[in-house]
Amino acid sequence: MTAEFWIIQTFNGLSYGALLFLLASGLSLIFGVMRIVNLAHGSYFMLGGYVGLSVVWRTGSFTAALVAGAVAIALIGIGMERLFLRRLSGQTLGQVLMTIGFALMFQDLALLIWGGDPYTIPLPAALQGIVTAGALRFPTYRIFIIVVATLVGAALWIVLDRTRVGAMIRAAVDDREMAQGVGIHVPVVSLGVFALGAALAALGGVIGGGFLGVYPGADFEVLPYAFVVVIVGGLGSLPGAMVGSLLVGLLDNFGKALFPELSYFTLFAPMALILALRPTGLFGRA
Repeated sequence: MTAEFWIIQTFNGLSYGALLFLLASGLSLIFGVMRIVNLAHGSYFMLGGYVGLSVVWRTGSFTAALVAGAVAIALIGIGMERLFLRRLSGQTLGQVLMTIGFALMFQDLALLIWGGDPYTIPLPAALQGIVTAGALRFPTYRIFIIVVATLVGAALWIVLDRTRVGAMIRAAVDDREMAQGVGIHVPVVSLGVFALGAALAALGGVIGGGFLGVYPGADFEVLPYAFVVVIVGGLGSLPGAMVGSLLVGLLDNFGKALFPELSYFTLFAPMALILALRPTGLFGRA
């Protein structure tokens, strides 16, 4: 195999990992702050893609699709957290049953509204080209995905580590009762984090709809990858979500390219090994 093969496959793995980061970072934040196992998180990805698709059909604007998808699904997340999940605080089994019920309902609603046909979100002309570097050719859109994920990761790091809001979120993660005791309104913080996590998943859904497509079942197809990222990286860890996303993206891409009949083995066997050595994940805390 040529050097060109390895470079292209690495690039494809990084771009897929960047997309996974948009999905998994929100899931990691939600679990880190609220300890909610949200099995409807993949639905936010799928619904964000469908909302973005509808906006592009009506306006022709990809930028409007990104904004509308993120805002619409953030509002859905706010409704879920405020009206349902807040009542199940500390009840893991109840949260699992509630969120998987929502996931199934969202899937049926998407099928009812948009039908069962797969769609691809139309891309603006500026993102449809190819960047050439010698004999190598890289799709502009995949470069765009990597850039967006990098900017989102940098913004999250700045907010969480360098701002007062981030200090409040970290306090809520470390000691919820103490945070409330010093005047932090933890329910509001939790609501904001849940909305942000839903918006990030929806953003990933709109962006992913440009090359993975939007179709029924996309939610349950991408959700296991998001959980692998979060568990391997470390629950509630943003650096862990970043490293885990890149690791999963590379393993998945190289597994499918080199051993297509063993693609799941090449992804999940290293994950099992990592967890055997570090049960809390790469960046998790005991």
